[in-house]
Amino acid sequence: MKIASLEDLYVEELKDLYNAESQIVKALPKLAKAATAPELQEAFQEHLEQTRGQVDRLDQIFERRGRNPGRKKCTGMQGIIEEGKDLLDAEAEPAVLDAGLIAAAQKVEHYEIAGYGCAKTFAAMLGHDDEVSLLEQSLAEEKQTDKRLTELAENMVNVEALETAGAGGESEVRSGRMR
Repeated sequence: MKIASLEDLYVEELKDLYNAESQIVKALPKLAKAATAPELQEAFQEHLEQTRGQVDRLDQIFERRGRNPGRKKCTGMQGIIEEGKDLLDAEAEPAVLDAGLIAAAQKVEHYEIAGYGCAKTFAAMLGHDDEVSLLEQSLAEEKQTDKRLTELAENMVNVEALETAGAGGESEVRSGRMR
């Protein structure tokens, strides 16, 4: 692969995002199935639908460019998903597992936020304004999902995990947040 210009780098970033999203579409049903909190299951299901929409938007960009996403493998996302799979194989209390699932999902979200942020910036600099809006929509969804996961963790799941597993007397739970 030769990357001689910002345009080349932009296309490579789009290919990376496309493969990352494709991997996530396969992984999210497993996370939803493993989650025990109904609110977390719902969050994963909703994000699965969003992710399918994000793949569609990337398809639109590739179609506009007369290109195809190719077979680039996003090894970064592959590693993050593998870490999540390790968690699914662990013996954990249900609430503790849910807390771990949120942590794993937020790693995915942060990777995507970085990728979409870079791609959007490249598109803007290259004058691909129609693509900027598509990328901005996906970026906003990723940020919203991260926010929702944080709220679920801080206000419910992590608190339940703390109470279930015991804090060893070192932490207190106040106002739904660990301190």
